[in-house]
Amino acid sequence: MSGLETIEQDYPVILCDIWGCIHDGVNLYPGAYECLDRWRDGGRTVILITNAPRTAEAISGQLRHLGLHDSQWSGIATSGEAGIACLLQAARPVGFIGTRSDREILEGRGVRIAGSEDFDELACAGLDETRRRVDDYQEQIEGLAARDVLMHCLNPDRVVIRGGVPEPCAGAIADRYVELGGRVEYYGKPYPAVYRHAMGLAGDPAPAEVLAIGDGLETDILGGARMGFDCVYVTGGISRGVGVPEDFAARNGLGDWRPVAVIDGLT
Repeated sequence: MSGLETIEQDYPVILCDIWGCIHDGVNLYPGAYECLDRWRDGGRTVILITNAPRTAEAISGQLRHLGLHDSQWSGIATSGEAGIACLLQAARPVGFIGTRSDREILEGRGVRIAGSEDFDELACAGLDETRRRVDDYQEQIEGLAARDVLMHCLNPDRVVIRGGVPEPCAGAIADRYVELGGRVEYYGKPYPAVYRHAMGLAGDPAPAEVLAIGDGLETDILGGARMGFDCVYVTGGISRGVGVPEDFAARNGLGDWRPVAVIDGLT
């Protein structure tokens, strides 16, 4: 029995990050399929949680494409779902930064995207198909900041590893926007809204019943710790083997908090 198998026995609810734990954007990680089966067969409630700026159904489709099955989890909580709920309340059509497919998903859920520059709010889902560096957005977001456009960041992640290659995310654009004096609302980990949604999918368990697993120290682990969950830090994803810094808990006001385990992956 692995270290993770020993630890997970004490928790009826597993809250697991997807990108960096289950897959790398291209392939499943070794042992991920078997781990999901083990949790399901053990009767655990498994909620997959992601900072993807998409709907739960879109993420489910991606996971099926990678060879997984809907029966292997109880629910999927995405930052996109949390952001969509807010964007639907916008008084006017909003601007957009992201891929064509991300735009189609938002519009399919009823979010109105502006056809011109006449907007005072903007949905940032990530980099688009042609501009692959944050610097490519500098001129655009300088203009947005000057107009005091509110940016809704649908993915707080700064970077992900896609097939072994680092790739900037919406959070990196949002950080640059803040540096320029722009206003940003963030959705997803480590912010509470996505966790409240995830816990609702799980039947609102007590924090002591939840084991949070993730590879993002400043997103998955910080968010889980702030919610009062025990956390397992996976170093085989975005951190590339780097453990938890000694000052992490103190720097984030977490007292004497430590993860219950640090592991390479879900094997």
